[in-house]
Amino acid sequence: MLRLSKFASGVRASATLAAGAKARELRAQGAIIFDFSLGEPDQPTPAHICRAAEAALAAGHTHYTPAGGIVELRKAVSNWYRSFHGWDVPIDRVVISNGAKHALHNALVATVGPGDDVLIPDPCWVSYEDLVMMTGATPVHVATTAESGFKLSAEQYRAARTPKTRLILLNSPCNPTGTVYTRAELESLVDTILETDVAILSDEIYEQLCYAPAKPTCIAALRPEAAERTITVSGASKSYAMTGWRAGWGIAPPHIAASMTAIQSQETGCPSSVSQYALLAALQGPQDCIGQMRQEYQARRKIVCDRLSKIPGVKLHFPDGAFYAFFDVSQQIADKRLANSAAFCVAALAEAHVNLVPGSAFNAEGYVRMSYATSRDQIEGGLAALEQWLGG
Repeated sequence: MLRLSKFASGVRASATLAAGAKARELRAQGAIIFDFSLGEPDQPTPAHICRAAEAALAAGHTHYTPAGGIVELRKAVSNWYRSFHGWDVPIDRVVISNGAKHALHNALVATVGPGDDVLIPDPCWVSYEDLVMMTGATPVHVATTAESGFKLSAEQYRAARTPKTRLILLNSPCNPTGTVYTRAELESLVDTILETDVAILSDEIYEQLCYAPAKPTCIAALRPEAAERTITVSGASKSYAMTGWRAGWGIAPPHIAASMTAIQSQETGCPSSVSQYALLAALQGPQDCIGQMRQEYQARRKIVCDRLSKIPGVKLHFPDGAFYAFFDVSQQIADKRLANSAAFCVAALAEAHVNLVPGSAFNAEGYVRMSYATSRDQIEGGLAALEQWLGG
């Protein structure tokens, strides 16, 4: 019998992708499902980006590239940070990857391993824990609360850090909560981290999806010392509706960037050549598409939050970024005599045909996540079904 390795036995499938697969399965059986499980823009990739990919194909850019990405694209990423964040990034710090998740993996493999602890503020994205565990390091979760806006404080960091702590993983804007730290809050937290020998892995994939007055902050750009202690990860999936293109990047001190590049050369050889040219067009081309998408998400956010806030037994955390509503249904769970948030989501799918992701997947029992990166028709229909089921 062919047995699974110890490593493989410990890796779980993504909860959000599993929820999306279940919705597709039910749809194939003829059911009408309102699916809010995936953090995937429903809007098409902008036309000028698609045309750039077609041009790359026609030009024969279908072969291996340098392991860390083509030079033109690494320069474009550097220029984008100068323009968007006012941060000058030498291109020897830029590594193009097969999506932001791949960049996170490369960063973790390059910096932590058995015997190391990685601090993760909760609620957190479903993949963080498994990505850390795949390195042999130990994820250490630090709970935040709705009362604090789901933000980690400097005091909490001091209390959680131990001599084994090697890295802290931060995410602003946050999936699943939509929380956006202010610049002052991050300065306080980062200054405290810099007093210790802990490094920062900053997932900033939603940075262009902040809703005024909230603004994104690039952690590495806060302090010269922060740039030497931070690995920044971002990409095109959310801002440019390019989830399937797998186009992202990591920015790190040169010796870490070199290691991430070497790791990637063994894992995938290089990022997709065609996707790199599409990403180049995304960064260098017109940016009005992002503003249009953000405006539409903001309108959807208002619809979702207005209606959820009126449902009895639901406590809503108002999101300042990303495209998720994260809300407390612990009273509804109790009223319906369900065991937990996973049981709540199973019942919502079976009885209301509304597909949500349980808070337990994000280390936040009692909550559920709803993605509003879907059409207004889906949102209106799904909310009506949810309201009826929950007695709104």
